[in-house]
Amino acid sequence: MDFTPTPEQTAARELAAEIFGDLSTPERLAAGGSGPDAELWKALCAAGLPGAAEETGLLGLVLMLEEQGRTTAQVPFAATCVYGLPAIGAYGSEEQRTRLLPALRAGDAVATGAFPARRGGIRAEEAADGTGRLTGVVPVVPWLRAATHVLVPDGATQRLWLVRTDDAGARRDPVETTAPWSAGRLTLDGARAERLGRYDSAERLGHRAAYTDILALARTAFAGLQAGVAAGSLARAVAHTTTREQFGRPLSTNQGVLLRAADAYMDVEAIRLTAYEAAWRRDAGLDAAPHALTAAWWASEAGTRVVHTGQHLHGGIGADVDHPVHRHFLWGRQLAAYLGSGAEALEELGELLTGDRPPPATLPPQPPRTEESP
Repeated sequence: MDFTPTPEQTAARELAAEIFGDLSTPERLAAGGSGPDAELWKALCAAGLPGAAEETGLLGLVLMLEEQGRTTAQVPFAATCVYGLPAIGAYGSEEQRTRLLPALRAGDAVATGAFPARRGGIRAEEAADGTGRLTGVVPVVPWLRAATHVLVPDGATQRLWLVRTDDAGARRDPVETTAPWSAGRLTLDGARAERLGRYDSAERLGHRAAYTDILALARTAFAGLQAGVAAGSLARAVAHTTTREQFGRPLSTNQGVLLRAADAYMDVEAIRLTAYEAAWRRDAGLDAAPHALTAAWWASEAGTRVVHTGQHLHGGIGADVDHPVHRHFLWGRQLAAYLGSGAEALEELGELLTGDRPPPATLPPQPPRTEESP
């Protein structure tokens, strides 16, 4: 294993850090509410960062999402780069790739996903031409209010469908979550959908291969986002405790503060390294499902601990909803909820390792996008 970033991955991370650092400031976040930051999203797309997520692999995406998490930047970067570009690029038909990928790279379209699939949640009536009608409810979908397309797995077969959010039969109702993610409740009533094409390789390996692959990708990517959120929370706590004095000396000189900060640092490193390993394995074409679950477990359990520590070390200031560290607390809690509880991840991981749950098919790594690619 070698987690050393390539020059392209390093350049993408540095550019992401620069843009997020310049535009996702506490003042802009406070004024922006729960909606996406249009100026920041435009800057990211103009810099080609959504497209860079295709070119630099999942590890490159994880590195960029870390930078987003450090600033809790209010843009649907993770959702589009998980449920849009790689899903359509890997499993879409040639026509779907030609039609959808340029708009997603440019920011003219935004994708999200109604993941994970719940048995009986979404029902599909499929036609012979690859279209279908979907019915069912997904209670919470992140960034749904900002999305033009949503990737929906059928609850029974886990086939993947693309639904336009403005089509008849698709309704979006606002849902307020812990973090301001422009989330919504997706209600489908015979909504028109197109099956995500290019199932030739997926059918050969089993029709659930595409779903399990995207689910593992999502877990890894959002774990990377949590690594950044946790690192940002800890950095703020360190800055506060080294400058805030109590009884004539900095708070950071107290042993209890040092121990809490050290434990949080180890948790941040565990989240980061497990996310890196899962991303590296997927990029190498290896089975990454157990490693994605491991990363999700660390992100959920340790991420919660870190953001609680960050808030605690700020004392009463940390409870102020207008303080930047409180935003990290909200994001950390929301990401933990989205990734699922640690107990759920451990149960699924145990089933996977003991053979009670069939392992997902391993798909070949996708070639890097070239200038001639759609």
